[in-house]
Amino acid sequence: MIIAGVGLSVLAVVLVGIVVARKVDGDSANYLVAGRRLGVPLVAASLMAAAVDSNATVGNTDLSASFGFWAGASLAIGLAICLLLTGLFLAKPMNRMGLFTLGDFYRVRYGRGVEVAASVLMIFAFAILMAGNLVACGFLLERFLGIDYWVGVVISVVLVLAYTVGGGMFSDAYTAAIQITITGVATVGMLWWVGTTIGFHIAPGTGPFDFEQLTSTSAGAPINWATLIALGIGDIVAIDFMQRIFAARNPQIARRACFSASAGTAFVGVAYALIALTAATTLGLSPEDGPVLFTLLDDYAPTGLTILVLSGIVAASFSTASGAILATSAVAVRNIFGVRRIVDEPGVKDPLLRWTRVAMLPIVALGVFIALEVAQTGILLTLAFDLMLAGLVVPFLLGLFWKRGGTRAAVAAMAVGLTVRLGLFVLTPTMYGVPNDVLYIENSWIDATFDGWPTMYAALASLLAYLLAALVWPRTVAEEAWALTDVAPVAATVGGGDEDETVPVPA
Repeated sequence: MIIAGVGLSVLAVVLVGIVVARKVDGDSANYLVAGRRLGVPLVAASLMAAAVDSNATVGNTDLSASFGFWAGASLAIGLAICLLLTGLFLAKPMNRMGLFTLGDFYRVRYGRGVEVAASVLMIFAFAILMAGNLVACGFLLERFLGIDYWVGVVISVVLVLAYTVGGGMFSDAYTAAIQITITGVATVGMLWWVGTTIGFHIAPGTGPFDFEQLTSTSAGAPINWATLIALGIGDIVAIDFMQRIFAARNPQIARRACFSASAGTAFVGVAYALIALTAATTLGLSPEDGPVLFTLLDDYAPTGLTILVLSGIVAASFSTASGAILATSAVAVRNIFGVRRIVDEPGVKDPLLRWTRVAMLPIVALGVFIALEVAQTGILLTLAFDLMLAGLVVPFLLGLFWKRGGTRAAVAAMAVGLTVRLGLFVLTPTMYGVPNDVLYIENSWIDATFDGWPTMYAALASLLAYLLAALVWPRTVAEEAWALTDVAPVAATVGGGDEDETVPVPA
C-alpha cells in the first residue's frame, strides 16, 4: 500500500518531466536555463526544491535526534540563510549577466585557467550532493520495498535520468512545483499528527532555545556553526541554485523567488527538527536503528500520512538530484571542454545540448559510486559545500564586488583554502560528529573537539590569501580587457523594473 502510493507520486513526477521536455526544442538555452522565461512561482519552487531535499528532512531528523535541534535544523536554516543572502545581494546582478553556468563567471572574471579549476571543484562537490540524495532514496526503498540498498540507489538514478535527459531545466522546474506542493502538505500533516497524537516533547538541552548548542564546544557549537557557515555562505556558489536564478525572466523575479524559497526552506527544516526531537524523547527513536524519520513513519504514523511524507522525500531527492545532474553536466561540457551553443546554422544540431546529455552518464556514475561508499545524508551535504566555501566563495564574492583582485588572487584563494581544508580534514578524527572513515591520518595533535573549526579556518585562510595576492598583484589591464571581450556580440534583453536592460551574454 505504501510503496504503491509512493510509486504513483513518483510516476506523476516522471511523466510531468517527460511531457514538458518538448519545450527544449533542440536549443541548449532552453535546456540549461529554460529559455530565461520562468516566473516567480516556478523559480521559487525549483530553488526550494533544491534546498528541501532528503538532507533537510532525513538527514535533519537523524542529526536532531542524535545531537539536538541545531545539529539538524542547521542544514535547512543554513540553506535558508543562503537563499536570503542571495536574494539580497546576488540574484539581480547574476541574473543580469545572462550566464549559462556559474563556471562562466569565473572565466569572464579570471580567465580560462580559473574557470577549469573552479569547474572541477564544482563537479566534485555536486557529485557529493547528488550522492546524499541517492543515499536517502536507497535507504527508503530498502526499508519499505525490501530490496538491497544499492539496487534502490540505481533505481532512483534511472528514474531521475528518465526526465532530466529530455527536459533539462524545464522538466526540473515543473517537477519541482509538484514536489514543493507535496512537501508542504506533508510537513503540515506531520506537525498536526505529532501534535495531536504524541505531543511535542523535547529533552532538556536539545531544543531550539537551548543556545549552548551554539556557544559550548561540549554541546557541539563549532560543528553547528560550521554547518550554518558552510551552507549559509558556501552554498552561495551552488551551481544548481545559480542555474535556477539564470532561468528567471528578469532580475526582480530572481530576487523575489529567493526570498520565497528561503522562508519555505526554513519552515520545513524547523518542523522536521522538532518532530525528530519528539520522536527521540517520547518514543526513544535513534539513527542506530535506521533513519529516524523512516522508523517513525513505518512504525507509528498512519498509512496515508506515511505515503504523503515519503512521496515528498522521494520527489525532493529527485528534484535535487536532477538539478545537480543538469548543472554539473553543463559545467563539465561548457566550462571544462569548452563546447559552445550553436543554433543558427542550418543542419547543425546544438552541440552544447547534445554533449550535456551525454555527460550526464559519467556524472551519475560518480554520484552512485560516492553513495555506495559513504552512506550518509546530511553529512554529505555539508561536506560538499564545505569544500566550495574553502575554494570558491571568496573569488566569487570579491570578484563580483571588488575589482582589484585578478587571476593570481583567485588562484591563491582557491589553493590556500583547499589546502588548509583538506589538510585539516585528514588530521581530524571526526567529520561533523561522524567518525572520519573516508581519509584519516592518525595523529596526536588534533582530537574530536577540533571538529567544526576546519570549516572556518579554511574560509579565513582563503580570504586572507585573496586579499594579500590582490594587494601584491592587482588586476592587470590585459585581464580587464579579457573580461570585456569574453562575450558574444549579441546582447540579451532582460525585462524588469520600469524599463528593460540590455546585457552581454557569454559566448
